[in-house]
Amino acid sequence: MLEKFIIHGGKPLKGEVRISGAKNAAVAILPAVLLADSPCVIENLPNISDVSAILNVMQCLGAQIRLINKSSVEINPRHVNSFVVTKEMAEGMRASSYFLGALLGRMNRARVAPPGGCNFGVRPIDQHIKGFEALGAKITFENGMVDAKAEKLSGASVYLDVVSVGATINIMLAAVKAKGLTVIENAAREPHIVDLANFLNSMGANIMGAGTSVIKIRGVERLEGTGYSIIPDQIEAGTYMAAVVAAKGDVLITNVTPKHLESIAAKLKEMGAEITEYDEAVRVVMNRRPRKCNVKTMPHPGFPTDMQPQIATVLAIAEGTSIVTEGVWDNRFRYVDQLTLMGADIQVDGKMAVITGVENLNASPVKAVDLRAGAAMIIAGIMADGKTEIEDIDHIDRGYENVVEKFTSLGADIKRVPIIDSTPVYKQA
Repeated sequence: MLEKFIIHGGKPLKGEVRISGAKNAAVAILPAVLLADSPCVIENLPNISDVSAILNVMQCLGAQIRLINKSSVEINPRHVNSFVVTKEMAEGMRASSYFLGALLGRMNRARVAPPGGCNFGVRPIDQHIKGFEALGAKITFENGMVDAKAEKLSGASVYLDVVSVGATINIMLAAVKAKGLTVIENAAREPHIVDLANFLNSMGANIMGAGTSVIKIRGVERLEGTGYSIIPDQIEAGTYMAAVVAAKGDVLITNVTPKHLESIAAKLKEMGAEITEYDEAVRVVMNRRPRKCNVKTMPHPGFPTDMQPQIATVLAIAEGTSIVTEGVWDNRFRYVDQLTLMGADIQVDGKMAVITGVENLNASPVKAVDLRAGAAMIIAGIMADGKTEIEDIDHIDRGYENVVEKFTSLGADIKRVPIIDSTPVYKQA
């Protein structure tokens, strides 16, 4: 059944919210379980549709899945007997490409449909392929599938032409059991890369340098099952921080790693927020209209691209004119039309958006054009006066656990309701 969110905005946010496990870490760590010889228990999993989709794929491949509770799962990969992830299995899931590296590392063979998920323009996997080929795999494309096979995988040096999170993860997965030493240069440095390395090392892998631009992997013969708890979600935490700055209020955000939030906190402080760090929490207090600031998204440790729509939404009501520059994706401003429907003044030129702040946004029917844009629409609805309706919320469910319950606990008026009429509620900008 199709659903939408209805938000009555204009209420400040107050209280405490607990952050779930990191989506971007979970979608890499779950396929990595396929490399183990015995069962793994993964804890602090976010209860989101992307995780469900990956578990379904693993089950189709032959893994035995046992849900321990809503955030913990036991996975037994012993009986995995297929190397094929079909288009139907991968549909709508951006992280399907990680099965290439995991299955190649396990079976020297993988046939996987290209990734779905959010559409920010093409998602080239040329750097992934470059890495697989360096390790000794032969890559072909047949019937819309990526086919990878190798007689054996051997360590190699791989220099990534661009910093790519996906390619870094996939090469790590393929290399961890390859014979010899693999060196990934110009590697991505995101927290979930470090989390994946820590997980693989806990199974007996030998990975050094994760979190720096040079990762060294000395191949091992086998990996043992392990128990592992996924890091907190940096982007979910940043989304709630941005929401407090937009709607005003005082919120304690718990189960976070404050160091992962430094680039986000720096920009929100520049906009006038008071942010206090604790060991595993941050408190955000905002009682004024945000100030303008300029933001450029960059690979970690720069400002994350996955926070760009949320920060732009806050800047839509800031004093003065701000410039947001997208340094990662080609096409990440598709949500601007939706903010414009709500009265935002944003001009996009290629990878740059010029945002002239208005005093407040007006409630309007809108849609979530992708996952993080959907989070931005929630923030817009919460700070706008009146009733905002958001459609296409399946995008939001891919990456945010219990988003209605969490915002409601902070005093927001947000409900999930079925769509009775299939006619879209939104207008074209």
